[in-house]
Amino acid sequence: MRRYLRSHTGRTFFFTLVTFQRRRFLTTPVARAALRAAFRNVRAQRPFSVVAIVLLPDHLHTVWELPSGDTDYSTRWRLIKTRFTQLWRQQGGSEETVSASRERKRERAIWQRRFYEHTCRDEQNLKRCVDYIHANPLKHGLVDSVAQWPWSSFHRYVTLGEYDESWGSAAAWHGDEFKHAE
Repeated sequence: MRRYLRSHTGRTFFFTLVTFQRRRFLTTPVARAALRAAFRNVRAQRPFSVVAIVLLPDHLHTVWELPSGDTDYSTRWRLIKTRFTQLWRQQGGSEETVSASRERKRERAIWQRRFYEHTCRDEQNLKRCVDYIHANPLKHGLVDSVAQWPWSSFHRYVTLGEYDESWGSAAAWHGDEFKHAE
């Protein structure tokens, strides 16, 4: 079996989490409320800062900054996924049939087992990750402009003056990135 190696250096990490079989439910009101509550619950126990986030129907991207000397994001994600699943099911959220393998491991059919993680090496790399997060709804053809997507930290960044409201239009999209106004 392949061994997944996680980074245990740095403080700032980019993550991608995907729903089981890419089911499209994360932007529903119940899922958004459950995810918000799960984040708050885990952050109270194990602090971290959300640098940027975007929620799409079947996955999410986020950048976290962890406290100095603490790189245990795996436990945080396990707790978030567990709490989300409890709240989702309590509110009537459905799931796929649980396989025998998942049953043995006491897993539900809500999330994919693993997540993608990348250590942000420097400010430039962090900026690329944040841009990627904010551009993701456009990349997936969900909107014509990043500003149209409601479930994104892009709006907070606009308020802080980090982006102009017009940043991230289809016209400015060039492959995997946007041209920035200089």
